[in-house]
Amino acid sequence: TKLDAILIATPWEWHKEMIITSLDSGIRYVGTEVMIGITLEDHWEVVRAAERTKGHVMMLENVCYRRDVMAVLNMVRQGLFGELIHLQGGYQHDLREVKFNNGIDAYGKGCEFGDKGWTEARWRTHHSVYRNGDLYPTHGIGPIAHYININRGNRFVSLNSFASKARGLHKYVVDHCGKDHPNANIDFKLGDVVTTTLQCANGETILLQHDTNLPRPYSLGFRVQGTEGIWMDVNKSIYIEKKAAKAHQWDTAKEWLDKYDHPLWARWSKEAEGSGHGGMDFYVVHSFIESVKRNVATAMDVYDAAAWSAITPLSEQSIANGNSTIAFPDFSGGQWMYRKPVFALTDEY
Repeated sequence: TKLDAILIATPWEWHKEMIITSLDSGIRYVGTEVMIGITLEDHWEVVRAAERTKGHVMMLENVCYRRDVMAVLNMVRQGLFGELIHLQGGYQHDLREVKFNNGIDAYGKGCEFGDKGWTEARWRTHHSVYRNGDLYPTHGIGPIAHYININRGNRFVSLNSFASKARGLHKYVVDHCGKDHPNANIDFKLGDVVTTTLQCANGETILLQHDTNLPRPYSLGFRVQGTEGIWMDVNKSIYIEKKAAKAHQWDTAKEWLDKYDHPLWARWSKEAEGSGHGGMDFYVVHSFIESVKRNVATAMDVYDAAAWSAITPLSEQSIANGNSTIAFPDFSGGQWMYRKPVFALTDEY
């Protein structure tokens, strides 16, 4: 039986081989969980495979479909924020109980990982031991890329990264299992807070933060700032000059987000009820499946996947080189100058 499409939901280090093998076997549509490779060369190999086979690779970055994120996209496209200048986002999520467990329960209740751990702790924690960089950039950079048309009239030009000291994971093991636990002797390389700055071809700057080893509430830390206004998701606030209720004072974001609810959410919110991550998962899978059914290019393609995911190895390189500025590769081979935005232009998918 010939397969039309495949979904990959496995540990990061398997994604590249699975994507390329799928394409080479004649599967035209590959949907993959986030991160398409570990090394920079992995990313180039995926891009070349997609170009060689003329297949479609869509990284299933669900936060691009979060309701507030899409409402802000609607506002950006309608010019509410003016010309965009600076953007922020990241992955700010306490993962200590994901990175460690007792080998039986999925989350927490122990300090094991790797062969003695269970579910994500079996593979994900390993990266915190040996790597130092922004290990999970796509939740932040995906929505930002759509706001400023990355790979479609704009691109990332350069990047530099800084990592704080690493204390959180060691402290977690000592606090929960004692200083004599074998994992209390591990030297975790991953800085507790990794900060990455990107420069874009059209002049915007982007600040990303990876923050998973310390106690904190969940937040992706979005900030969208332009010549006429600003949105910050941490304080759930928006300020649009000359349209705000009071000068120099925040409006509650909800009134703006409700008014500019994206047509996709207005149409499909009932269908999305009960799906994962507040409905986002419905939209990203719906988009992928509709592309397959219609035999058209996916709304997020291999060049997007490569640009967003490659931030990880590039950030590792920058940190290892004394926080040096690294030139960002153009995976599109110059096509970014001529391509037009296609993501979420209608209420269809």
